[in-house]
Amino acid sequence: MNNGQVVLISGSSSGIGLHLAKHYLERGWTVVGCARHAAPIAHDRYVHVCADVTNPTAVEQMFGEIRTRFGVVHAIINNAGVASMNAIALTPPATARQVLETNVLGTFLLTHAGLRLLRRAKNGRIVNVTSIAVPARLAGEAIYAASKSAVETFTRIAARELGPFGITCNTVGPSPIRTRLTSAVPVTTLQALVDQQAVPRWAEPEDVAHVVDFFLSERSSLVTGQVVYLGGYG
Repeated sequence: MNNGQVVLISGSSSGIGLHLAKHYLERGWTVVGCARHAAPIAHDRYVHVCADVTNPTAVEQMFGEIRTRFGVVHAIINNAGVASMNAIALTPPATARQVLETNVLGTFLLTHAGLRLLRRAKNGRIVNVTSIAVPARLAGEAIYAASKSAVETFTRIAARELGPFGITCNTVGPSPIRTRLTSAVPVTTLQALVDQQAVPRWAEPEDVAHVVDFFLSERSSLVTGQVVYLGGYG
């Protein structure tokens, strides 16, 4: 099964990104995965590019390869991200820079470099990943939450700029989910967040995929600039 559509997923080597890559392969998409490490996927419709999303040259080269090989990209899922949970006074400046560059600059660079190929698609789609850390305002996540808040603002403005070209831009914010990204956060802290949700259960990768499916649907052409938090936050 091959539906002829191409999706680029950043951060595809583990966690949510890896799940989304497998999810869209099962649905007939051609998946281009992007991460600093290789992904444990062997599939004739999966192409992996080892690249740092904060490196403009690497990102441009990746889209050059996509253009040569496929000529178009139908969707970009900006999933790559890093987290840091620490008090402001204890957060090293280098860590703050890494979080902001990966989460914010990385989202910008992939969007910026991919626009030409997205415009070739009939219904271009961009889905960015935020976090309930934004509305939860959890102590110790100032830099991480600030970076995701920036992603949300970027999404809303990108939606306005890209709407005339038929490209939508939306954001999904997972509630606590067991991935490598959250492994450094105390379980008790995450459980406290889960307990505050309207639906008090941990999220699964499938929950994220369902929202992304909706955003990517051709029937969602009027849905843009939206932020959907899982669990009832917001």
